[in-house]
Amino acid sequence: MLETLWLVHPEEAMCDAFRRRFHGSSGVRVIRGTFEELGPHDAFVTAGNAFGIMTAGIDAAVVRYFGESLMRGVQHRILDDFFGEQPVGTAFVIPTGDRSIPFLVHAPTMRVPGSIEGTDKVYNATWAAILAIHAHNRVSGQKIEVAAMPAMGTGFGGVPYDEAARQMAAAYRHYREPPHRLDWDFVVERQKAIHYDGGRQVVR
Repeated sequence: MLETLWLVHPEEAMCDAFRRRFHGSSGVRVIRGTFEELGPHDAFVTAGNAFGIMTAGIDAAVVRYFGESLMRGVQHRILDDFFGEQPVGTAFVIPTGDRSIPFLVHAPTMRVPGSIEGTDKVYNATWAAILAIHAHNRVSGQKIEVAAMPAMGTGFGGVPYDEAARQMAAAYRHYREPPHRLDWDFVVERQKAIHYDGGRQVVR
């Protein structure tokens, strides 16, 4: 199981949203800072696009740190496994070759850069990233115990900080508190957790 999740953003407003929405969640640490300022950890989750073109935003910082060979590795994986287009709601783990951050998790929040406000794509990408880490840990001898994740969908995606944190927190809680049955009561409960903030529908 993923033991610790670092939530990373350079702005205090986003960090406040993380603290508010993840309040009471175990294994969470909020870090105000940039990717480049992070200490060693097992995996960094990058919220990119469906084609692995990592030339802007946090993706560009990741490529500057690890080198363009990492972007080529991501794109080769997309070509091989997804026939050139990785759907939102999927994620994979790829080695970086760097001992201080040995893995990258590629979890696109959007097909191409553009607004995803009013959608559940932040939840889907976060959920996919967590599940990819969990699947990796079931078969790999080199576990991912500490993963760092940026604010998903808040750049080109235009998702407000509080809403991004809300959807990310919902995904993390669903991982930490898995169901023990599947029925329509559970489906309704989960749908509301993803699409509603209290009694207000925020995702259509």
